Amino acid sequence: MKKNILIVEDNVDLASLIQLHLGDINCTADIAHDGAEGLKKYRAKQYDLIILDIMLPIMDGITLCRKFREDKHYIPIIMLTSKSSEIDRVVGLEMGADDYITKPFSIPELLARIKARFRSTEALSQGSQQETQEITTGDMSINLQKRQVSIDQEQITLTAKEFDLLVHFAKSPGKVFTRTQLLDQVWGYQFEGYEHTVNTHINRLRLKIEKEPAKPAYILTVWGVGYKFTEPT
Repeated sequence: MKKNILIVEDNVDLASLIQLHLGDINCTADIAHDGAEGLKKYRAKQYDLIILDIMLPIMDGITLCRKFREDKHYIPIIMLTSKSSEIDRVVGLEMGADDYITKPFSIPELLARIKARFRSTEALSQGSQQETQEITTGDMSINLQKRQVSIDQEQITLTAKEFDLLVHFAKSPGKVFTRTQLLDQVWGYQFEGYEHTVNTHINRLRLKIEKEPAKPAYILTVWGVGYKFTEPT
């Protein structure tokens, strides 16, 4: 089946070029040239992936990404950034973008990133169907199908990437992950130089799921190596 993609990019020629080549990987695409139009199209139709420029008229890409992530329906987001906007790339990832690609970029590279996102999403979906739909540890319950987390029966609101990170940990209790491994396995790529993005997500995750974030009971630091999820007692 064809995948439907939303391109939110104010450069008319670039957006049209991307739309043209998406047909090479059996995808169709709609184009929005500003943030407001992008949000309107997102709410009117179901998409399988969003290609989102950061610098947009009316509503910038960071704000738009945040609005997308307020929706309970998860959709992969690839952000387009300039090489000079390092802070935008970091903020974009922390707001819930799954990947980024810097301008100028090659079309084959973008298509490869898109296919990688689809493989990751499909693997997660198939894994959820084959495994139990719920992971329970201590007073925490993780519903994989509904993408919901509750602690002491109180629902916790997580971003899409926070949820993916938590599930990745919870599926392998006691296993130690380095920051590079987490970037590769959860984000899908080794973002060279962006290991601190993992730290930021884990700190935010701890603030939401730990009773005492300074003394975590779920996501534990293994000094000099990385992190692990607590093992059941």
